[in-house]
Amino acid sequence: MINNDVLRSIRYMLDLSDGKVVEIAHLADPALDIDKDDVRAFLLKEDEPGYVACSDSVLAHFLDGLIIHLRGRDESRPPRPVEKRISNNVVLKKLRVAFELKDVDMHQVFADAGFPVSKPELSALCRQPGHKNYRPCGDQLLRNFLKGLTLRLRGDGASDHA
Repeated sequence: MINNDVLRSIRYMLDLSDGKVVEIAHLADPALDIDKDDVRAFLLKEDEPGYVACSDSVLAHFLDGLIIHLRGRDESRPPRPVEKRISNNVVLKKLRVAFELKDVDMHQVFADAGFPVSKPELSALCRQPGHKNYRPCGDQLLRNFLKGLTLRLRGDGASDHA
């Protein structure tokens, strides 16, 4: 999925202002060079003037910051290195951690979006890329997960936007 779409979806899901998106990204790295104008450019549609593609680095910092924002910083562990490449699987795993979702919650999120996923499928999505049972997360799968998570957090009227 395009990073801008992921960012747009999460911003809507949590009803975040542009400033809050910047603040969350800075939780992962205060030196990250991003401001409200950058966020506005990321949130534009591809065909709109001023659109800027959201880099993997910015999305990774935002997702790491979201984990810190929702769960707090774990001082007992050293900070994890930021991913160089963000795949749909990484987005799925980071959202799972941020919202403290167990397997049963994940299945319910997919079911709520009208896209049920089997236990082996979900397990394969969360494996490391080198594992024999690893399965890449497709755009449709991630889109449905974001839709289901939005329904869970915002209620029934939210399905039209996601």
